[in-house]
Amino acid sequence: MNRVVVTGLGCVTAIGQDVATFRENLFAGRDGFREIPDVAAGDLRFQRAALIEGFDAASLLTSAQILLSERSSQFALVAAQQAIAQAEILQAVAPEEMAIVFGCSAGGRTAEEPATAKLYTTGGRVHPLSVPRFMGSAGTSLVSIQHGITGPAYTITTACASATHAIGQAFHMVRSGMVKAAMTGGHEAPLTYGFYKAWDSLRVVSQTQCRPFSADRDGMTLGEGAAIFVLETLESAVARGATIYGEIVGFGMSSDASHITQAQPAGPTAAMRRALLDAGAAPEDVGYINAHGTGTTVNDNVEAEAIRTVFAENAANLPLSSTKAMHGHAMGASGAIEALATLLALREGMLPVTAGVAEADVALGLDVIVGEARKASPKLALSNSFAFGGLNAVLAFKPYED
Repeated sequence: MNRVVVTGLGCVTAIGQDVATFRENLFAGRDGFREIPDVAAGDLRFQRAALIEGFDAASLLTSAQILLSERSSQFALVAAQQAIAQAEILQAVAPEEMAIVFGCSAGGRTAEEPATAKLYTTGGRVHPLSVPRFMGSAGTSLVSIQHGITGPAYTITTACASATHAIGQAFHMVRSGMVKAAMTGGHEAPLTYGFYKAWDSLRVVSQTQCRPFSADRDGMTLGEGAAIFVLETLESAVARGATIYGEIVGFGMSSDASHITQAQPAGPTAAMRRALLDAGAAPEDVGYINAHGTGTTVNDNVEAEAIRTVFAENAANLPLSSTKAMHGHAMGASGAIEALATLLALREGMLPVTAGVAEADVALGLDVIVGEARKASPKLALSNSFAFGGLNAVLAFKPYED
């Protein structure tokens, strides 16, 4: 089987609209939480979200792309442009030998919600391009069109695990030889009034800010964004002298088969074990976990129990952080943003802090990184995504070594 490496990175997030800015804020522990505009926040129990400010689609995309897209797809287009430019992959791989696999959960909410509201209040004509703007797969299609990529292309929707499932599928496609390269990741722009109200009703959003694994945690902070990667075989990357940002070595999946919102530890446990098995690694090989870490009491408890089960006595000394404490919970894009954080951690020898947490919940029995980023050089890291509906996905990464 082929070794699979990452040769292109791109992102649009609340802590950076390019990888350099994202990296700076990630290791400095700066969050991207901002006040929700008054029109949306007036009757909510929470007032902050990880909003992306100053995203200027007009300066980054063509007028035709803007006409056909909404915010989520625009994030995908821009992040993909960054990754493609960095990897210079299109000159090396035939269009039919490259795949696109993206994750997106909420689809085109920023176009659909105002159009639907107008239809049900004032009536009138719906924009003729509404359907392509609404499609959850629009980002995949628009990126394929822009770059002329004609290989397999599809979008995965598995709630908060969408991007992680997408990256894992792309990894397996390249590793097996089905394709020579893949563009993969996730994108999401769900932050509308209706979305805020729906999550407010669940009462799992923090009234202050997300503090994963802290004793006083009270919920997540909603977010948006995209992260896109170029994957290719190690042989191809070395032959053309590409910069290699890390290696994907394993992917595991599972389903809780239990409850639509209440996670159970058996599913996450199985997904982590399968990722390690796929990587040919043992639990003691892992030196860092980028946790799903939503900041809700129940979910953090469940993830902690799963980690203790997989890593046994090593769990208490295994460094772990949740970067959702900085970039928020970007739903279907979260796994991609967290994969980017994990790759940078391995490459830089610096493990991100769980921002906003003064003291970890000792009852969890975990080594949660608090205060500031921690210098370390792990040889293997996991990135966890455990979605509503019990849909679990875990990626295993290594720093690249010859």
